[in-house]
Amino acid sequence: MEKSNENFFEKVYAVARQIPFGKVTSYGAIAKALGTARSARMVGWAMNAAHNLEDVPAHRVVNRKGLLTGKHHFDGTNLMEQLLESEGIMVVDNQIIDFEKHFWEPEISVQ
Repeated sequence: MEKSNENFFEKVYAVARQIPFGKVTSYGAIAKALGTARSARMVGWAMNAAHNLEDVPAHRVVNRKGLLTGKHHFDGTNLMEQLLESEGIMVVDNQIIDFEKHFWEPEISVQ
C-alpha cells in the first residue's frame, strides 16, 4: 500500500475509534471531518481493510442513507447487523431504523 494511503487510512481509523457505542456515522462524514469531503469511497476502502483491527469499530460506519453497504466485509452473513443490534441500533433490510437519531457527526479537524 502506498504511504499516502497508509496515512489516510490511519486518519480514518482515528476518527472511527471515536464513534460512541450505540452511534453510527457515514463514510462521507468521516471524509468531511478529515478535510477530504470528496473521498468517501477511500474511507470505504479503509473500513474494508480494517476487518483485522479489533480496535476499529468498522460496523459503526455506514452509507449516507444508513444502509449497511460494508456488511459483505464482515465474517458471517449478518455480523455487522448483529454488532449494531447489540448496541441498541435496530436494522431492517440492511437499513438502520431512526438513522438520524443514531447518527454521530465527527469533529472537523483542521488540516
